[in-house]
Amino acid sequence: MIRKIFLGFLGVCIVVGVWNYELVSYGWMQAKGQFVILWNTRPVEEVLADASFPDSLKQKIELIQEIKRYAVDSLGINPSKNYTTFYDQHGKPILWVVVASEKYRLVAKEWQFPIIGTFAYKGFFEKDRADQELATLKQQGYDTRLNEVSAWSTLGFFRDPILSSMLKRSEGQLAELIIHELTHGTLFVKNNLEYNENLADFVGEYGALKFLTQKYGANSPEATGYLAAKQYGERYDEHVLRGTGKLDSLYATYNAQTPERVKEATKWQLIDQIVATVDTLDAKPSGTSPVPKKRRFTKENLPNNAYFVGYKTYRQQQNRFRREFEEKFNSNFNQYLTYLKKTYPSL
Repeated sequence: MIRKIFLGFLGVCIVVGVWNYELVSYGWMQAKGQFVILWNTRPVEEVLADASFPDSLKQKIELIQEIKRYAVDSLGINPSKNYTTFYDQHGKPILWVVVASEKYRLVAKEWQFPIIGTFAYKGFFEKDRADQELATLKQQGYDTRLNEVSAWSTLGFFRDPILSSMLKRSEGQLAELIIHELTHGTLFVKNNLEYNENLADFVGEYGALKFLTQKYGANSPEATGYLAAKQYGERYDEHVLRGTGKLDSLYATYNAQTPERVKEATKWQLIDQIVATVDTLDAKPSGTSPVPKKRRFTKENLPNNAYFVGYKTYRQQQNRFRREFEEKFNSNFNQYLTYLKKTYPSL
């Protein structure tokens, strides 16, 4: 009887494995990639004691520990074992993320994963697999984008290491990144990627500025430089989000009778216009002479819908969080984060 039950269970597992071969294969690749990283990490204490490791990079590692303590003690981020180990990438990318959107609608393709839910992107530790996914999506008619990722959160399932690429960032960028990822480990709502990423962006930026202000002073080059870059970033975000609104309006005019050549021509004309007008944004804060910032794209390399749908995912709710924080909680961050933890069920 036991033998029959075992064989029956084995048969079910085989059927499920065959039926979900792609998911199983993908899961194995991700698990293997994560294991290789975790297996090759070094404790932070060992790295700091290593005489051959550059002092300038040791200072960045120590800064990460300081940022993490600030996030826990002053912001209310949950304590964790994250960033107590170090992984040397030896100058190589570590993770690639595929994003896709419908060709004539700003609607992201979504992937379903067990336990953690739905995501509007798919990560790969193997570049070849990412390229294959990209090629398949293009054949299916999607606009696609491939991004290199400098950090990610395992949501508490593993101990997230410090990656060597993080140490190239400025103090403000590093603080923003670390607090962003720690926020995911504190509050992550299943099947709501847009909420999670917008919240982590908001907390990361708010926390980074508060950290720099406390450590160096409000008028320090570190704080004012970060604030200036943040202000420009907000203007750029607003510009791109206005562009997504224009694209949505354009796509709404398309119908089954609209010729493909007309769709293509009007789509790329509008995207070119959005990119060209980036040059009107100031690169310096108000009160100083405006300096045009170099546009991120050229006529030969225009962004497609996958770029714009990414902005809808990551940046569209920033004003919502800011208003809620300032108006409902009188800019008391600890109260605000406590409210969010109680209100939204997290993994």
